[in-house]
Amino acid sequence: MSIALEPSSPADIEASLDQLTRGAIQLESMSVGQRIGLVEQCIETVGSVARQWVEAACDAKQIPKDSPARTEEVTGGPLGTIRFLQLIAQTFRDIDQYGSPKLPAKISRRAGQCRVPVFPTPILYDSLLFRPMTVETWLDPDVQADAVCCASTARLVDANRKSQIVAVLGAGNVSSIPATDALTKIFIERDVVALKMNPVNEYLGPIFERGLAPLLDSGLLRLTYGGIDTGKHLIESDRTGSVHITGSIHSHDNIVWGTGDDRERRRAENRPVLEKEITSELGNVSPWAIVPGRYTDAELRSQAETIATSIVNNVSFNCIATKVILTCRDWPQREQFHQILDALLDSIPKRYAYYPGAAERYSKFSGRQVNDPERLPWTLRRDVKPDETPHVLQEESFTPVCVEWVLEADSESDFLRKAVDAMNDRIWGTLAASLTMTDTFQRTHAEAVDEALRELRYGTIGVNQWPALSFALMSPPWGGHPSSNLQDAKSGIDFVHNTYLLDRPEKSVLRAPLRVKPKPIWNSTHRHPERVTWNLFDLYRSPSFFKLPKLAISSFTG
Repeated sequence: MSIALEPSSPADIEASLDQLTRGAIQLESMSVGQRIGLVEQCIETVGSVARQWVEAACDAKQIPKDSPARTEEVTGGPLGTIRFLQLIAQTFRDIDQYGSPKLPAKISRRAGQCRVPVFPTPILYDSLLFRPMTVETWLDPDVQADAVCCASTARLVDANRKSQIVAVLGAGNVSSIPATDALTKIFIERDVVALKMNPVNEYLGPIFERGLAPLLDSGLLRLTYGGIDTGKHLIESDRTGSVHITGSIHSHDNIVWGTGDDRERRRAENRPVLEKEITSELGNVSPWAIVPGRYTDAELRSQAETIATSIVNNVSFNCIATKVILTCRDWPQREQFHQILDALLDSIPKRYAYYPGAAERYSKFSGRQVNDPERLPWTLRRDVKPDETPHVLQEESFTPVCVEWVLEADSESDFLRKAVDAMNDRIWGTLAASLTMTDTFQRTHAEAVDEALRELRYGTIGVNQWPALSFALMSPPWGGHPSSNLQDAKSGIDFVHNTYLLDRPEKSVLRAPLRVKPKPIWNSTHRHPERVTWNLFDLYRSPSFFKLPKLAISSFTG
């Protein structure tokens, strides 16, 4: 079991800020070539601690040695982190050689905005490994096709720009989040980072310190430990220029508006107690709408497996765990879908509920008594009435409960319109949403589908796939839709990752077929995902065409 670390003392925090102040000066003078060298060093050091990283997380989350769930700690930990490093290294090489990042495909402009392909990337053999999945990032309409990354690139290489200290308040659920949040700030925004580890996963701190040692040695990163007092010290220090938090909307609003009696008056008057910039990723009540249509049995099962995965992954302690499934009352296959999904959830073993407060939240959102607070059952509540239980749509539960909201609709296109309105106006959050649609519907209603994608106010939209993949791919920007603001931050403000340095992203659209072959490693019904995932990690750590046959052979064992 993991051992709690001693909280950082005020003197320790001040010493870290001293070192970061000196590191900021060093970062300002770093050439692009020097930054490439630093990234390449981090690839080696992350690779050297990857196994220990995963073992520590599996130990803390009580994941058995033979469990397929172990692969979640690879994909959501060192795999995503090393992928980010490889992609940003290539971006720096492009800037060094061409003056800006080289995009993987041609930009299109439709409905008044640029749509930029960001996946598959031309490195790491994406086209072979993930075919035919794609991701496009849609930009603010004011961004022109000849300048999709000009402003971001200019900031990155501006010799006159001063680097600042960013207090990054790390997430406690997915280990790559604090790592890649810090890496985004250092390599993409060119700032230095005081990373406060979350008490839930602070056991990873010493591993991060070794895995990211080149950044600590250069004075660009320092880790701190503890609870509210440590975070308060960093946030209130006059030496930190900004704050980034991945956490709950409640934590964000406490930081921005305070906890005093004048909190709501301050919000109404837009007078925050925080007098510095804050960026954030704040969770979501993640919806998945299934457009009625005729699906083959194999297609329906594949989509049910993907949705089941999105519910059980990481014990549902994900901001993008599916929490609301929208279906049509008159969909003939609705009962068949439920039978498949129920059987899948029943077949997946219950997991240790490691995140604090999960049992209490389970009772609130399931309406059931908890028999074993450490092993909560996967629970799907069918046909809920939102007016009777509004909290299931308006509050992030962070517990393994999902609900079905049944809509009345006259046709497939009518359902799509009503689902978009429901997701935008009735369900809390702007981070990510999913749509399942038949190939026939997408072909015959192409304009209606495009209009729906344009209207959805989410930072990532998955078509026939869980948006978590877009997070793990690292090249797409990740964050809430930019319709939020400080007074109503919803799922957060600004984006992380974004390794192509795109200016003013609005949303990313992930597209996948109804069935993916071979079975994806993130699928909870995969039989041997960890072996495949480590082979993929080895490829990412040191890319080579000759590693592909081994990866291909292992991938067909699912």
